Amino acid sequence: MSLTVAIQMDPIDAIDISADSTFVMALEAQDRGHALYHYLPQDLALTNGKVVAGAKPLEVRREEGNHFTLGSQEWLDLSSVDVVLMRQDPPFDMAYITATHLLEHVHPETLVVNDPAQVRNAPEKLFVTHFPDLMPPTLITTNQEQILAFREEHQDIIVKPLFGNGGAGVFHITPGDENLNSLLEMFTELYREPIIVQRYEPAVRAGDKRIILIDGKAAGALNRVPAEGESRSNLHVGGTAKQSMLTKREEEICEAIGPTLKERGLIFVGIDVIGDYMTEINVTSPTCLQEINHFDGVKLETDIWDAIESKLGG
Repeated sequence: MSLTVAIQMDPIDAIDISADSTFVMALEAQDRGHALYHYLPQDLALTNGKVVAGAKPLEVRREEGNHFTLGSQEWLDLSSVDVVLMRQDPPFDMAYITATHLLEHVHPETLVVNDPAQVRNAPEKLFVTHFPDLMPPTLITTNQEQILAFREEHQDIIVKPLFGNGGAGVFHITPGDENLNSLLEMFTELYREPIIVQRYEPAVRAGDKRIILIDGKAAGALNRVPAEGESRSNLHVGGTAKQSMLTKREEEICEAIGPTLKERGLIFVGIDVIGDYMTEINVTSPTCLQEINHFDGVKLETDIWDAIESKLGG
């Protein structure tokens, strides 16, 4: 099977080829003989009823400083390609949402990974609320009275923007912290959306686990341990990657959410688990493939492409 694959992502020259998940997905596709194109989200257009992209033929290689070659730009009719990988990084803002609306014009005749309508309907911190038994106590609101009551009940809390990403804007408010009111004032100035408040889980000191699910099945995991004095475990803010296996509870979480992910066409998903609780379901541009590959001696990108090809009849 030889496919034409268009990759919607951020500038490829700026990626870290030792960590970027899209890069290894592109390498695997190329190794399978698939033709690759690269385009930026801003080069997506709807014209005369067709969705087109200002795309460039792409070749990739694992050579630091020389990891890609792009051809001349052409306006590619996305209904003529087999697969679109929607892999640009958040923020999940109106530009991101608009891209899902445009790509919905070609899916599923052109397979968009992940399904654009389902991506739009599954923001990381909102989608998880459909599984209340699997997540820590959580409040989503703009109402200060509700937030103060939640803190009174749980004392130790996490406050973060509803559509934030990468650990930006995440605050740990301890029982004696007097900054909550000022923080809420700042959030009100910065965001129109509600904010999310969760009970702080001390288990985060042992790590925030990223679990990859492929077509609804758990495929690998990585523990991310926060730095000393830091409540965030994101790798780019100083978290340390550690090899990890799934616990029984984590297997139960994956089994509980897996059928829903598969039904929604969410082929490549990363969930975050702290202790016994799932805190986020990442469907926009999940990461950590290379880190898990390194620790476990696997190539998760092969499983992703097996799943994609199976949906195309391969």
